[in-house]
Amino acid sequence: MAHAHDHQDGHDHTAHDHVGHEHHGGHGHVHAPASFGKAFAVGIALNAGFVVLEVVYGLLSNSVALLADAGHNMSDVLGLGVAWAAAALAKRAPTQRFTYGLGGTSILAALFNASFLLVIIGGLSWEAIGRFWDPQPVAGRTVMIVAAIGILVNGVCAWLFASGRKGDLNIRGAFTHMAADALVSVGVVIAGLVILLTGWLWLDPAVSLIINAIIIWGTWGLLRDSVTMSLNAVPSGLQSREVDAFLSAATGVQDIHDLHIWSMSTTETALTVHLVMPGGHPGDAFLVDLSEKLKERFGIGHATFQVETDPHMACPLEPDHVV
Repeated sequence: MAHAHDHQDGHDHTAHDHVGHEHHGGHGHVHAPASFGKAFAVGIALNAGFVVLEVVYGLLSNSVALLADAGHNMSDVLGLGVAWAAAALAKRAPTQRFTYGLGGTSILAALFNASFLLVIIGGLSWEAIGRFWDPQPVAGRTVMIVAAIGILVNGVCAWLFASGRKGDLNIRGAFTHMAADALVSVGVVIAGLVILLTGWLWLDPAVSLIINAIIIWGTWGLLRDSVTMSLNAVPSGLQSREVDAFLSAATGVQDIHDLHIWSMSTTETALTVHLVMPGGHPGDAFLVDLSEKLKERFGIGHATFQVETDPHMACPLEPDHVV
C-alpha cells in the first residue's frame, strides 16, 4: 500500500495508489512582489546603518535605552532579511534532494531570529536592572538626536512598504514593524529630553526595560511559532478537527485516517490523508476539486490523498498512535 507522502508521476494506477495534487503558480505561497525587492534592500540597509549608529553612540553616551533600541532595530534587520529571503527561496524549484524546495529555511531563520534577539535582550535587561542601584551619567542630548534619526529611518521604511501592505502578508508585516519602531524611537526621544531637563538617570534603564518588554512580547510569539513549525505541528489558526470533519463529509468518503497537517514554510501548509471510499476510486476530478476546496477554506495549498476502496483491509497507518 503506497504511503501518502510518496510522489511518483502524479497519476493514479490502482485504487490504492495515492494521488498528489500540488497547485503551483502561487498556491500556498505569500511572496513579496518583485517591485518591493528594492524596498527590502533599502529597509535593510537603512536599519543596519542605524543599528551601528545606535551602538556606537549608545556606548559613547552611556545609554542602555539606546542600546536596547539598537537591539530592537536589529530585529528589523533580521525580520526584513527573513521576509525577503523567504520570498526568494520559496520561488526556487524543488531538487532531487530538497523535494519540497527551500521554503523551510524561513522556519529556521525565524527560530534563529527569535533566539538571537532573546539572548541580546537578556543581556541588556541585566545591565539595565543593575543601573537602578548604580546610576550612570547619560548624555541626554545625544540620546535625543540619535533616537530622532531613528524616527526618520523607520518612517521612511514604513513609507516604502505602505502601498503594498493590503495585498501581501510579508509587506504588511514589514510596514507594521517599521511604524511601531518609529513610535518606540519617539519614546526614547522623550526619555532623553526628560533626562536632560530633570537629571533623572533612572529613566534611561526604565525606558530600556520597557523597550525590552516590547521586543519580548513580539519575539516570544515568533519563538513559539517557529518551534512548533519545526516540530511539524498543525499551523496556528488551523483546527485539525475542522479539517477532519470537512474531509469526512466529502461525497463517497466513509472514513479517513492518517491525517497530517504541517507547515512546509512560514507561508505554506501541506496535508496528507488516507480516504476510505468503498464505492471505488472517485477519479482525478474529485481529488482536484477537494484540493481546491482545502485551499480556499483552510489555506492548505499542498494536499496529498491516498484512496483506499476496501474498508476491511487493515491499513498499518490507521491507528491514532501510529505516525
